[in-house]
This record gives sequence, C-alpha cells and structure tokens, in this order.
Amino acid sequence: MSVRTILIVDDEAASRYALRRALEHAYRIAEADGAAAAREALVRERADLVLLDIVMSGEDGMSFLRWMREAGHAQPVIVVSALDTARTAVEALKLGATDYLAKGFDVEELRKRVGNLLRLSALEQENARLRERLVTEGEFGQMLGATPEMRKLFEMAARVAETDTTVLILGESGTGKDLLAQEIHARSPRATKPFIALNCAALPENLIESELFGYEKGAFTGAAQQKKGKFELANGGTIFLDEIGDMNPVTQAKVLRALENRVIERLGSTQTIPVDVRVISATHRDLPAEISAGRFREDLFYRLHVVSLEVPPLRARKEDIPLLTAAFLKLHSANMSRTGQVARLSRDAMDALMHYDWPGNVRELKNALERSLVFARSEEITREDLPAEIINGAGIVRAGQPGAEDASLAELDFRDAKRKFEVAYITRQLERHKWNVSRTAATIGLHRQSLQEKLRELGIRRPGLVVPNDGAEE
Repeated sequence: MSVRTILIVDDEAASRYALRRALEHAYRIAEADGAAAAREALVRERADLVLLDIVMSGEDGMSFLRWMREAGHAQPVIVVSALDTARTAVEALKLGATDYLAKGFDVEELRKRVGNLLRLSALEQENARLRERLVTEGEFGQMLGATPEMRKLFEMAARVAETDTTVLILGESGTGKDLLAQEIHARSPRATKPFIALNCAALPENLIESELFGYEKGAFTGAAQQKKGKFELANGGTIFLDEIGDMNPVTQAKVLRALENRVIERLGSTQTIPVDVRVISATHRDLPAEISAGRFREDLFYRLHVVSLEVPPLRARKEDIPLLTAAFLKLHSANMSRTGQVARLSRDAMDALMHYDWPGNVRELKNALERSLVFARSEEITREDLPAEIINGAGIVRAGQPGAEDASLAELDFRDAKRKFEVAYITRQLERHKWNVSRTAATIGLHRQSLQEKLRELGIRRPGLVVPNDGAEE
C-alpha cells in the first residue's frame, strides 16, 4: 500500500513543525500556511487527510472547511485548535469536520485518531468501488437486474444517492420501489441517520396526519401521551413516503408546508419543530392524471419531482427472471432450513415463469417461488408445483387471440373500466389467499382496514357467504 499523505493547514510554523514531527515517521507530510495555499496543496499533493487549524490570519479554518465540502472534497478533516470550546467543536462538525482536537493534545492520541480515520476512509473507498462494480453487474442493494433498463436505473440511483436531492420513485406495485429507496438512503451522506418509512395507502385517512406529524397528550380522544411523528423521528435522516398518490388533500398541504419551511407541528400544539429530512416518495399512480382530476396538489408534485426514477415492471424485463429466481430459491431454501441444498427449477417450470405476465411483479414472483418450494416433492420444482395461474398463463394477453381485449378495456367510461379492473384484481387475489383478508392485504400492499373499506365500496363478497362487517372471510 502506498504511503498516505497528510496536509497540515496552520499559519503558525511552530504548530506545523510539531504536527509534522509527530506523524512523519508513518506518513508523507504536506504543509500550507493558510487557506489560499491549502486550496492548491489539497489537489496538488492528493491529500488523504487534513489537519486544520481554526484561527488563522486571513481566511479562517471554518471558511476553508466549508469550501472543501461545497467543492466536493471528501477527505477526513481533523480540526486542531487552541479554542477548546464545545461550541467551536459542534460548529466544525456541522460543517463536515470528522474529528476535533484541542491543542495541547497527547501525541499518541493524535496518531491513534489519524490512523483510525485513514483506515476508515480506505474501507469507505473500497466499499464505494465494490458498490460501483455491483451496479455494473446488475445489483443495487437488495435489487437485482441485468437488463439495460435496470442497469441504467441503478446507475442513476447511485448518482442521486450521493446528493441530498428529493427523489420520486415511480412504478407498479411489487416492483421494489421500497428497496430502491432504502438503498439510496444507505449510500447517502445520511446513511448513519434514521430511515423512516410510511405507506400512505396502508393507513386510514384520519391516521396519516398523526403518524406523520405526531401529537400532544390530549390532542384527541385516545391520545394518552405525547407521540413523535415520522418527520420528527427521521430528523437528520430520510423519510420515505410510499404510495404518496393515495394521500388525502389536507395532509398533502401539510406535507408541502413541511417541505417548504422545514418545520412541523404536532397535532394539538402550536409550537413549530424544525426538521432536517431528505424526502423520498413513491407511487404507482399517474400523478399528472391525479392532478388533472383534482386529487393531487400540483405544487406538492413539483416539490417531490426534483429527480424521478421509474422501476420497470417485471413483464418488461423478463430476461431478469432467471437471475431473480436463482436468488429467491437460495433465500427460500435457507429460510426453510433445507439440508444444504438449494432448490432448482425444471426447464418446463422456468418456461412457465417466462411466459407469465406477472401482474404482481417481483413480489409475486418471490411469493410464487416460496409457495412452489413448500409443495415441491423434491429439490427440483416442476411445472406442476407452480401456482395454477402461472401454469395456465393467466394474466397474459396475446394480440390476435380470442379474448385478447380485456372486457374492462372496452368500457367507454374510465370510471367503469377502473371499477371492473379493481373488482377483478382484488377478487382474484382473495381467491388466491382463500379469502383471507389479512394475507391478501399484505400481498397487495394495503392495510387490512383499507382493504376492508375497498371491499365494502366495491361490493365484493365471498360467494355463498354473508359477512355484514367485512364482506370477506377473515
């Protein structure tokens, strides 16, 4: 390994001499007697770490540190200052310093901290190189995809992860929008801070606001104690608003205010609370169409739509099915404590997977493989072990064949077509889960109560069963 370079920035020659003598036995040392000289030396000397004094003639160390971070220089910085105050240390750390030492420090302590930071920096650089290689090989955190569309998505997500930009993730249910959001956070400067997620479609309208902003004791009936909301819990980190297209207009207005002013108010309080969060949102809905219909605020859309990433449906990248299948079978085999054996798929079973249209996308593929593995009679999953809809090719529409045009698509009225689709889709999912509402809700990404409300709205009821409350068997 090559010798690492440390840049000492201090306007006092005696201080630079003392630091150089303490470290020159193990590192290459470069020096700068002020901020102006340090700007040139930082690039010229290819410094791996900076020791920075705060009080200097001309431009002080804080200004230089701010310039470093704004210019994209990510080297670790240890502030070394005669100002032994908590306020100075906190300010330096907020500007991007990695550590703080008051002058008069023990030499061994300095050497220890420098060594630890350089080792940590080397690990972070290696991890960055590894993550970049995985992206080019078709892996982004827990997401897999080797098709050109997925590799492009991963590359864009990797670039945006390094920034603090607001991100809107688009895509059908089951494509992995939540996994993409998690990995963007994990690769961001906020990675050590909280990642807080809320599914806006999984909660009744009257609960979303209290979940987002929290409430004070006594704010409403049942509020027995103060509760922090998701925005407050995510302070310093990332909040992920999944299915934001399902958020009601009143809550949309309050979210917009939080994004614009970076403050929130708990329910039952008039006190504002500052929050510093990165917002990643996701939806399967067509938000411009929702805006035209008056169901989504245009100003909130433009706040969220700074960078948009679209996850393609599985039917549009079927070349990834073998890759995903291998990963899921390995995962399921391990979870089921198989005796060191990873299940495999027969050729005819793989052919069935490749010809199925996957309306539930990657989530449906994962669940289908788990079910098939449960019922498989050997380590090889055959076509007969697959769910019936996959064997029969349900969901596939082939042009030119009888019935190729879905009956709901022939409707002239959009609302009628939408209702027919919802009835058919939800009924099919209920049948798959033997009309168990909880399991069906978990599969399609809805809260149980939200699904029950939808069943009542659409008049869906299990054939031959009368259930006044739920409309389906629990």
